[in-house]
Amino acid sequence: MSMKTATRMIALSVALAGVTACTGYRPAPPAFHEVINQPYMLDAGDQIRVTVFGQDDLTNTYNVDKSGYISFPLVGAIAARGRTVQQIEGAIAAQLRNGFLRDPDVSAEVAAYRTIFVMGEVGASGQYAYRPGMTVQMAVAGAGGFSSRANQANADITRQINGKVMTGRVLISDPVMPGDTIYVRERIF
Repeated sequence: MSMKTATRMIALSVALAGVTACTGYRPAPPAFHEVINQPYMLDAGDQIRVTVFGQDDLTNTYNVDKSGYISFPLVGAIAARGRTVQQIEGAIAAQLRNGFLRDPDVSAEVAAYRTIFVMGEVGASGQYAYRPGMTVQMAVAGAGGFSSRANQANADITRQINGKVMTGRVLISDPVMPGDTIYVRERIF
């Protein structure tokens, strides 16, 4: 390769890097799509409905607090952050077996998911309830729809995956997860 060709390639690489940096384009990492098919992990802001069969006083809806715990009668704090509802069922049953109930039958389900945030070029930026099966387009519709200046093809999502905060650009047909922050950008022209 000649020196002139090498110089042109370097100049082109620098120019492309500059354009990418200016637009802030970050394609969604593979983990964005992999997490959709994983079991749901609880976190602060979720509400869990726990049923202990035959024990009406223990059956209730419990909030996962900002520390990632639920406060359960008789046994105290139980770690919920990063666990599935099935793991919570097992943890509660194990604690109740430890001197409280002989053979507890525990069932748990998510009663309410943590909220999502929709920002940018939408009718009403803010915090909104998450519903299973929600897409970016549905979340934007709940936030008053796209503004007249909005890029309606894709949006940026910031999501926490395995303890890491990641941001990536997705199509508006992509699914949303509880706790996501959706940012709709202004279209360029």
